[in-house]
Amino acid sequence: MVMDRSKDAVRENNVDYMTDERKMIQEVARDFTMKEVLPVANALDPVQGEIPMDLRRKMGEMGYFGIRIPEQYGGMGLGVFEYCLIAEELSRGWMSVASIIARSTGVMAVEGWPLEKRLELTSKAAKGEYLAAVSLSEPGAGSDLASVSCRAVLDGDEWVITGNKYWCTFADGADYISVLCRVEGDPDQPHLGLRSFIIEKPRGELPNGCKGSPIPKIGYFGWKTFELAFDECRIPRTNIVGADGSDGFKSTVNGLEVARAHTAARAIGLARGALEDAIAYSQERVQFKQPISDFQETRFKIARMATEIEAARQLMYHVATQLDNQQRLDKEAAMVKWFASEMAERVTSDALQIFGGAGYTKLHAIERYWRDARLTKIFEGTSEIQLRIVSDRILGKPTNRQK
Repeated sequence: MVMDRSKDAVRENNVDYMTDERKMIQEVARDFTMKEVLPVANALDPVQGEIPMDLRRKMGEMGYFGIRIPEQYGGMGLGVFEYCLIAEELSRGWMSVASIIARSTGVMAVEGWPLEKRLELTSKAAKGEYLAAVSLSEPGAGSDLASVSCRAVLDGDEWVITGNKYWCTFADGADYISVLCRVEGDPDQPHLGLRSFIIEKPRGELPNGCKGSPIPKIGYFGWKTFELAFDECRIPRTNIVGADGSDGFKSTVNGLEVARAHTAARAIGLARGALEDAIAYSQERVQFKQPISDFQETRFKIARMATEIEAARQLMYHVATQLDNQQRLDKEAAMVKWFASEMAERVTSDALQIFGGAGYTKLHAIERYWRDARLTKIFEGTSEIQLRIVSDRILGKPTNRQK
């Protein structure tokens, strides 16, 4: 049977994500990355240097810290789609640079602060001048955030925070740390009784009542990642996110949907950087009197890599669009985070293989893409956690977790 499909019908079913405005945003971000980010990454990542303040200043001038902050608060007022679009481009240069734009979420939810203070600091955040470090995980609580044990106890007009945290990136360089703590406990419902707190501090230092040391990492350079020990760290009673009775666990988990789309974008950017470098190298590298790009295995490898990147990108575009439409997308956000991060590890590994021995040196950026891609399968929820979320939505929770 022949299907009669008019041009109008085809057009109605075709989703055109890339408007002229988005193409311009993408082009500008791509140019900025190649001129400003990539040279810095190539120079500093091999020596584990930190993202320079000059680069952060330039990013602030571009508006990249305020992509999703409303215009009335000093931001660009754009959506998750544009946020991910720019993050992919920045990650093509250095994933850490694409990550730092997530640290400007603003403090409008700190309802105990005067509106004037919240507006002022959110405006600074939009310019990259008031950035956060986020401290969720603990030595005994990684993916299982409901088991957080770091405790905040109210003492008069102050909260007193005591406990250990782990994997807190940017703890020293940030202007404040957002810490998830337990304020009360229920053994049957451990996710209840969690709240997020704001610990203000001088940039370049840890807060009073907090000690920490950098964790030695194999990648994700550009900033340090800390283990922290809070010992009666005191903060004002007003430095708590949300109103009384807010569910800190729920708000944290809901915020991970955008974070996982952002991670997918970062993974895609890493994979694209690896692919582009591998293509260029394959056309330059001559073996057996011909460029290795002439060999079928190399050509097919590149074709597979390009296809996987595009598949991940289109899924990311869909998820970002639905998030901008205020849809609840825990399943789809988990899908794109899982798919893109797993893809990035495969693609960067294949790209390194095209480089051969040269790829296993610090002489080419491919090893950076490979190391950083491996991390995307771990942070913002491991690949296994994403599969658990997806399978729970499809099949329902297994019987041992029905309650």
